[in-house]
Amino acid sequence: MNAKSHKLRPGLILILIFFLGGVVLSRLFYLQINEGAKYKAFAMGQQNNVLDVEGRRGDVYFSNGESLALTERDPLVFVSPEEVEDKEKAAEKLSEILSIDKTEIMEKMNKQGSYYQVIQRSVSKEIAERIKTLNMKGVAIDEKKEKRYYPNNQTASQVIGFLNEDKKGQYGIEEFYNDKLSGKKAATTVDRNPWGFVFKPEDTSSLNGNSLTLTIDYNIQFMAEKYLAEGIEKYGAVGGNIIVMNPNTGEIIAMAQNPSFDPNNYKKEKFEVISNSSTQKIFEPGSIFKPITMSIGVNEKLVTPEDTFEDSGCVPYGKYNVCNYAEKAWGTVTMTEVLRRSINTGVMYVEKKIGHKKFLDYLEEFGFFDKTGIDLANESFSENKTLKKAYNDKVEIAFANASFGQGIGITPLHIITAFSCLTNGGNLMRPYIVREITDNNTKKEVQPQIVRRVISEDTSTNLRKMLVQVVEGGYGHLAKIPGYWIGGKTGTSQVPYASLGINKAGYSDHTWQTFMGFAPAYNPKFIVLVKLDNPTKTKTSEYSAVPIFHDLAKYIFDYWQIPPDYDVEELESGLDKK
Repeated sequence: MNAKSHKLRPGLILILIFFLGGVVLSRLFYLQINEGAKYKAFAMGQQNNVLDVEGRRGDVYFSNGESLALTERDPLVFVSPEEVEDKEKAAEKLSEILSIDKTEIMEKMNKQGSYYQVIQRSVSKEIAERIKTLNMKGVAIDEKKEKRYYPNNQTASQVIGFLNEDKKGQYGIEEFYNDKLSGKKAATTVDRNPWGFVFKPEDTSSLNGNSLTLTIDYNIQFMAEKYLAEGIEKYGAVGGNIIVMNPNTGEIIAMAQNPSFDPNNYKKEKFEVISNSSTQKIFEPGSIFKPITMSIGVNEKLVTPEDTFEDSGCVPYGKYNVCNYAEKAWGTVTMTEVLRRSINTGVMYVEKKIGHKKFLDYLEEFGFFDKTGIDLANESFSENKTLKKAYNDKVEIAFANASFGQGIGITPLHIITAFSCLTNGGNLMRPYIVREITDNNTKKEVQPQIVRRVISEDTSTNLRKMLVQVVEGGYGHLAKIPGYWIGGKTGTSQVPYASLGINKAGYSDHTWQTFMGFAPAYNPKFIVLVKLDNPTKTKTSEYSAVPIFHDLAKYIFDYWQIPPDYDVEELESGLDKK
């Protein structure tokens, strides 16, 4: 019996093995074949996660490709305590590189069960590279986070604006084009390792925001800011602006402002500094407005450049007298001399011939009662309700003052845009600052836009000739550059108490000193507005804003290699013979 059992045992064991194997195979078949799809999905659900991702914010460049705003990696140093092999050594090395107390690092190193402890955020590229070269297990750099970076610091700061902590653009380009610059958001699947770390998600470059190329020339912008800063110091001003525009297209070539700020450190700045006073601050332009009034009279054929009038120096309006500068009387003068000598009573005479209603209608055509439409955030404008009310109330003196730029509020951008009509043949152009928009390597070029025709080509030709005389023999003489015909107009206007934040009617002894110049005068390539806020070392713009224009115009002539209008030696030789 025992012998028989001994013989049966191997067979029973074999049968048992086959039986168990069959059970296992049957179970495997059930799990892998019948229920395979379900368990595969379950496993994928544990290892894969749906993650919200956002494309990279688009970059912003100057016209020649120099960077104005970039999105770059914002590396941080972290450790995985469970993976660090020599914590003492790692803490010592990190302390040395990061200038952090070693005990502080050790506290994070000793976090049991942790695979991710941040040691320091926003480290420089140089420090990040030093950490990488340590090649220590469990010590690493996380470069997933991004930050906005402005490599030129204060250059064109009010133009670009900044990106706030909520990743929204504020002011300037960043705010106006926020939707285009922002990366698109989408959901994507990512893999996680057993410790929960996310592996790199799939390529998200298709979600990246648009990049922008501006009309602003970096070199001209840089020089405009340089000359402006030097002029403010030299003439004792509190601030100022320079705008350079192509009068034929509306392209902004430069838009400088002082004081300026660093968009990389915007939090400490006041609104007055970060806002763009070229587009957001109202001022009274003064005598640079006179050519606007004169152009209306010429366009309506009410006056010609050669027409004369008798100047007595002052004109009475009730109990007030409206006078020329220093109450000077010029006698019999032509309309050209009215601009050349900047005679207040002369443009008052022209405005009276035009009529207040038509004068207001033209101001609207020139765009003074609405936004210019520039592609920058928060553009301001004044409806000039006081002047309109003066028409209804028949307040004559208000129109006398407005004819030479007092009592009418506009932005620097408004006056240079309107003045461009006088130089480009009569068209009001929409000013713009973005030339090209790039979306995933597809480029869209922004085209110039004519808003409307305001004056005729003949009127524009006449005004150019008249304004050349301001530079050749008038208060703009310091703008002259040998070999070139330059047109322009000076302006010195009083600052209302209200503009200084003083609750008081009337005007202070502060001034805005301005010069509007364009060149070459008979085929303009650029127009420049120089505006200084209350220079204290000179009384008029003839000796402040005009010299700044001269230096910047000379730079642009050389930089753009604009050929001269005439040979200086030949011209002087001809004059000598006469």
